[in-house]
Amino acid sequence: MAAGIEELKMICREEDVPFFSDAELQYHLDRAGGNVDLAAYNCLCIKAEDTTLTINGLTTADSSKYFRRMASRYRPTNSGILTGDN
Repeated sequence: MAAGIEELKMICREEDVPFFSDAELQYHLDRAGGNVDLAAYNCLCIKAEDTTLTINGLTTADSSKYFRRMASRYRPTNSGILTGDN
């Protein structure tokens, strides 16, 4: 599974914008049943939280839109049939 974590790190740009520990990435990978794309989607959604920080008039850029766009690339397709309450 180490290869899965490394791929997940690349997809989530962990080297450039660190957010998750290796243990957290492993957790998300395990929760996704080893599916790197699904784990990436979940991690990128978490990373897409509003990251704006304001201190004494100094404001940092919000990167949430960027990570939401990245997550959309890995969003699972829902091809199941929805059943109604009858």
